Amino acid sequence: MTELAGKHIVLGLSGGVACYKSAELCRQLIKLGATVQVVMTEAATQFITPVTMQALSNRPVYVSQWDGREANNMPHINLSREADAIVVAPASADFVAQLVQGRADELLALLCLARPSSHVPLLLAPAMNREMWGHPATQRNLRQVQADGATVLGVGSGEQACGETGDGRMLEPAEIAEELVAFFQPKRLAGQRVLITAGPTFEAIDPIRGVTNHSSGKMGFAIARAAREAGAEVVLVAGPVHLPTPRGVRRIDVQSAAQMRDAAVAEAARATVFIATAAVADWRPAEPSRQKIKKDGSGRMPVLHFVENTDILHTVAQGERARSGALFCVGFAAESHDLLAHARAKRERKGIPLLVGNIGPAAFGQDDNQLLLVDAQGVRELPRASKLTLARDLVADIAARLAAPPVPQP
Repeated sequence: MTELAGKHIVLGLSGGVACYKSAELCRQLIKLGATVQVVMTEAATQFITPVTMQALSNRPVYVSQWDGREANNMPHINLSREADAIVVAPASADFVAQLVQGRADELLALLCLARPSSHVPLLLAPAMNREMWGHPATQRNLRQVQADGATVLGVGSGEQACGETGDGRMLEPAEIAEELVAFFQPKRLAGQRVLITAGPTFEAIDPIRGVTNHSSGKMGFAIARAAREAGAEVVLVAGPVHLPTPRGVRRIDVQSAAQMRDAAVAEAARATVFIATAAVADWRPAEPSRQKIKKDGSGRMPVLHFVENTDILHTVAQGERARSGALFCVGFAAESHDLLAHARAKRERKGIPLLVGNIGPAAFGQDDNQLLLVDAQGVRELPRASKLTLARDLVADIAARLAAPPVPQP
């Protein structure tokens, strides 16, 4: 929880009922290690008090450009020069319009205008009624403010304070914090298209039961987030798991190994990196029952016949794009014992440049993990850490391999 350690964030609040979310956002940024300086418009103080934001940030809150606490009476200069980023959440339609027009009649807009744009980024989290959000003037202003160098984080959809439902809700505090963390991550995979499979598959025995495993999908989802943070376009093919989709990641939900294979093969046609973290079932019932299989009182389990599922990683790795070098393939091996020996054998069998091994029972469902990176040159261990930390380390490793001259495969 130190992903923003050493960062100083100016958190701006413009007028809107979503200001109540800004209190939690302030707390989250501080938990991530940042220091937070709150600046509010006069309208924002009608929705949440400066006292509340001062208590949460542990810093005096600024509202007026004439604030006498600054010795030189220039808070718009002093506050902007100290910041690593300025985040305005909520950013109202009126506030965005002020930025587009270069108006600076309140401290927050003045501060944004006076910031050194070359090294103090401006991130906006809009919040407004759905009709205001969809209005041509608002959309035109959002395009212009982005052209002027700001980053617009987008909006959520759902119930609004006015009672209507639609686009325009401010993103949740956790989403904004995730976006800010991603903003500061090195863009090592910029221009890459990354395809990831994650989670288990479910192979139906009948309409009620099936064959699956303990994979939670957490490692694959962490890699998807890390790849997107690194600037990649990310597609995540997910088995049946209950995890939120990382911000900015396109998700395809599947159930069976056959569905995962079809989705992976289709998406691999335009990917540049394929990371197969999914724990795919090796076998499936040959003929699933159309009705629930009932006990017959004999005490004997019905005989089930199984057939082998297609090897997704091998299929993709032996495709034309992978063999030509246009697609870099990374496999995962979840083992219960003899990890290194099994990982080496699996890498050679799959014909891939990199195999990542872990002990499945020690990793499934956990928030941390320990990995072995196995390639033709040897083995490198990533010691136990959070799965997101390991995912970022793995992404950095893959990026370095993509940037390096190709190594002939044995």
